[in-house]
Parts: sequence; C-alpha cells; structure tokens
Amino acid sequence: MFSPETYIRRRTILRKSIDTGIILLMGNEESPMNYPDNTFPFRQDSTFLYYFGMDTPGLAGIIDIDEGKDIIFGDDLSIDMIVWMGKQPGLSFRAEEYGINDIEGSDKLNGYLRRAMNGGRAIHYLPPYRPENKIRLFNLLDIHPDELAENASTDLVIAIVRQREIKSQEEIEEIELAVNISADMHIEAIKMARPGMRESEIAARIEEIALAANVRPAFPVIATINGQTLHNHYHGNIIQRGDLFLVDAGAESPMHYAGDLSSTFPVDITFTDRQKDIYRITLDAHRAAVNHLSPGIPFKDAHMAACCEIFDGLKSLGLTRGNTAEAVEQGAHALFFPCGTGHMMGLDVHDMEDLGEVWVGYNGIPKSTLFGLKSLRLAKPLKPGFVLTIEPGIYFIPDLIDMWRSEKRFDDFLNYNEIDKFRDFGGIRNEEDFLITENGCRLLGNPVPKTIEEVESYRQ
Repeated sequence: MFSPETYIRRRTILRKSIDTGIILLMGNEESPMNYPDNTFPFRQDSTFLYYFGMDTPGLAGIIDIDEGKDIIFGDDLSIDMIVWMGKQPGLSFRAEEYGINDIEGSDKLNGYLRRAMNGGRAIHYLPPYRPENKIRLFNLLDIHPDELAENASTDLVIAIVRQREIKSQEEIEEIELAVNISADMHIEAIKMARPGMRESEIAARIEEIALAANVRPAFPVIATINGQTLHNHYHGNIIQRGDLFLVDAGAESPMHYAGDLSSTFPVDITFTDRQKDIYRITLDAHRAAVNHLSPGIPFKDAHMAACCEIFDGLKSLGLTRGNTAEAVEQGAHALFFPCGTGHMMGLDVHDMEDLGEVWVGYNGIPKSTLFGLKSLRLAKPLKPGFVLTIEPGIYFIPDLIDMWRSEKRFDDFLNYNEIDKFRDFGGIRNEEDFLITENGCRLLGNPVPKTIEEVESYRQ
C-alpha cells in the first residue's frame, strides 16, 4: 500500500475541488456467480481505492467538504464470516493505515446522508456501473436506478479525472511492475506456441504467469488465431501452420494498477511474405503514433498519423488508392482499422472509463460519430504524467468487407478485388504502454519482441 499521507493528500485535493456538500464514494460489493456464496473474484472500485485504499467489500466513504471529515462506513466480520474467511484486522485498524480515523457502522450511512439532504446539502456521487450499487444508491438517495447516471455529479467526475489522470511516481512504479509481468506473459506465449496446440493451452500459460507472480490478469485474456475479432475471448481453436496468433493480455499489480500489451506472431517459425507485408505496415503505424507522444499534442493527432500510415502502406500493396488525407478524413481506412490507437491506463486497464469517455478522453467535447473514429477513446491534448497505450492494428473482417463492398462504400479509395484476397488473413496488433514526460514519452516496462527479426528469434 501507499503511505497514509498519500491518501490524505489525495482526499484533500479532491475536497478543495468541490465547493460544498458531501462526496459519496461507493465501494464495491461481492458479486455472486450463480448463488450468493460462490462469488467472482472481488475487485474494489478504482476511485474508492484511489482515495480510501481499502480493498474489502461492503464499504462506503464520505468526504464531508463542509465539516472537513473523512468517514468510512462499514462493518467488522461477524463470527460466521470469520469461520469461512478467517480472522482479519478490524475495520478501525485497517482504516488508520489510510489516514482515516472516523469509522461508522454501515447502518449509519443512511441517517448521515438524510440529515445532510434535509439541510439542503448536495450529495456528490459518481455514475454507478454495478447493479448492486445502483440499488444501494436508490435506497440511500431515493433516486431511481434509471435516473442515477443523469443525476451524478459532473463536477465530481471532472475533478476526479483531472486528479487521477496525472500519475505520481509511486503509481508509475506500480504500473511498471504490472507491465513487466505482462511482458513475461507475452514472451512465454511467443516462445511456446506450436502447430497442433489448442488456443486454451496458450491462454492457460499466460494466466499461470500472472498467478505465479501473485497477481491476476487485468482483463480477460485474448489468445486467438482470429485476431480480426477485436475482443475475442474464445480459446477453442487448434492452431495450424500458416496462422497468425494474436495475444492481448496484461497483469494487474497487487495494488490493482494495470499493464496492457498486445503481440502478434506466426504459428510457424517465421512469418510468410504476405504476413511480413502487413506486419511491417502495423509497425510503421505504431512508430508514427509514438512519434506524436509529447505534452500539448492532441492524442487524436497520434491516431490520425497511424491511420494515414496504414492507408499509405496498404496502398503500396494495391489494396487502397487515392488521396490518403481525404480517405482518412472520410473514414475509408476504418475498413482495416475500426478502433482507436490507444487509451488511458492506470487503476483501470481503460482508466476511469466508468466516469465517461467524453470526460476522460475528450475534456467534455462530444465524440465523433464517424465509424472508426467514434471508437477512439482518447483524443485530448497530452500532459506529463499521462499513461496510455499505443496499439494500432490492421484487421481483415470478412463481414465488414462484404457489407462495404455491397454498398459500394468508398469505391474511390478501396480496391475490393485485392482486399478480398486477404479476407482469411486475420488481424495484427502490437501494443505498448507509454508515460508522457516533460519532453516527450517513455516506454514503460520491459519491451516485448516487436520487429519481425525479434519475433522470429523467439520462435526458434
């Protein structure tokens, strides 16, 4: 854990960002898989972790702006719970480790909030994403679950985004710990994959690396020969010679900071010539995006640079044609690259996106509705302390190709006869994590093999 002073300082900064009222931060509850006592692995709410640090279910935190108090509401374990879970430190002892001295039972929270509301004081809360917290907030604030998001405090969202988006040195160290474990996960996958294996064998080894390091994956592992499906969590295929294998996996540090890496490699010992052609284009797009990582530069510029590099590269193979700038502006490149170049990263693998992409990635400016560009999660100017991913890719999605071709979409820019020759190609993505510095950027963690030569050297 960080020092108590870290959490006290964080809460003090947040308190000064809101004029008056009460800040209510809900911790998460246990979430049952199929009956109450069989739960998914517990994951605390990231904003609650950031300000209160306590990594156990059933808690709520209040930062009382007007009275200058920080209070944790929760209960110690009953003897029935101790029988099943073992004896654990009391709530008061644990709270002191995070600089909190005021502890109240969970049954006191309703009365505290009622008194505040009866006195005309504002209750600032965040948009809930867990159904159990929607019910808790409904009972506490008398706001229907369908109306909770629209009544959440925009001022609180903005204040938290501005604070959490700048990572401290101790946070960066945690992220690098997660990234280094993530790198080990990818390197092992690149080394072990062989024709005849099932995807699940590789996915299992990837997760084993995380578990052996006493951490968990930061998100469900993608390990697939069908890289054209962006979030493919199916692991039932037998991998064959000629396939490309895409891995998207990351570890979560003991303090829940995330790593997020992607790699693509041949199931054969070497890439085929056709695979090399597309792979080189993705690397050029990757480098183009990284070259735009600097304070003050909008991340959208990095994304557009990657898009142009992809369109130009495919033009050299005869798949695209025409003016690159015009094609990218209209969205023709999105046939091959329908997603964004990267996203913020920290306590969440997609940091703070429960607070809304329009605030996290756009500073409140409405997002584009254009296919491809609408999936860009980060566009705003970069600042020192941002941590983000770079992950442009090229994907040949047969259903999308067929739809666009039938609609004659972008016929001036797309050579469908040549594109159709790649409909069974799959997808390629390489992803790295970067810190924005005062003068540019820094790669976080140990590098994963990325160039054709590096990857092939690990496939021997």
